Amino acid sequence: MSSGVVQVAGEVVANRRVGAYQQLTLLAPGVAGLARPGQFVALAVGGPTSANLLRRCFSIHRVEEAGSDGGTVDVVVAAHGPGTRWLTALGPHDAVDVVAPLGQPFPLPAEPVACVLVGGGYGSAPLFWLAEALRERGCHVEMVLGAASADRLYGVAHARDVADGVSVTTDDGSAGTRGRVSDVLGEVVERTSSVVVYACGPMAMLRAVTEVSAAYGAVAHVAVEESMACGIGVCMTCVMPVTGDDGVTRMVRSCVEGPVFRGDRVRWDAFDGGVCRVPDDAVGAPRAGGH
Repeated sequence: MSSGVVQVAGEVVANRRVGAYQQLTLLAPGVAGLARPGQFVALAVGGPTSANLLRRCFSIHRVEEAGSDGGTVDVVVAAHGPGTRWLTALGPHDAVDVVAPLGQPFPLPAEPVACVLVGGGYGSAPLFWLAEALRERGCHVEMVLGAASADRLYGVAHARDVADGVSVTTDDGSAGTRGRVSDVLGEVVERTSSVVVYACGPMAMLRAVTEVSAAYGAVAHVAVEESMACGIGVCMTCVMPVTGDDGVTRMVRSCVEGPVFRGDRVRWDAFDGGVCRVPDDAVGAPRAGGH
């Protein structure tokens, strides 16, 4: 692990229901002072005798440095499998082993500019801290939050506190505009003359956000949701094709080189049905005839 990453014996401070999700506040000494918006934590799950050997990775929702306890970190968790169900069942004072902060953060503009932040479901979790950081730099911030249905949205009320404007979409029309975030994004970018779009959510959403951003002359920075088993670049389960400054496509680790990438550098054509393949022109890709 890099010098900017620590492993600490964390402790649950609070575990509260927020819509369809659980928001955990973890005492994690030393993490808050190192972390930046867009980075993530890797949490051990299941306790010391568990067969769940792999950590679970979550974007950092917010940090709090105040106090003599060394600071806290908030994450938002959706209970899907045994590991996340274990986490969401934790109570105050329960122990959690924390490795953080991991990954590359969202790049912040050097000058005040208009920005749009786009979140899908609880993928919006890291965007609120980012919004605060951008507004501290004098940026105009709009947020677009979407989900399949109203109960799967996260943080709409909070968004109104940290952003200059908020748009909401749901696939079923149960809240906001019926449709997807990409359906309203172009209008928001154009209306605000935004030059930067930040997004976090499902991969299909990130592809659509990247395409709309490019069509309206904005640069997209996306935090990808590739599955990460270790979070520290060892296991290679989260590799995905990204084009470098030299125009060459390489399979890079989402947890180390990402999770934030320029959207126009991600090879979206390699993703299909939840599976990522190795593009034929990527460095190291198998060649016909074995050459």
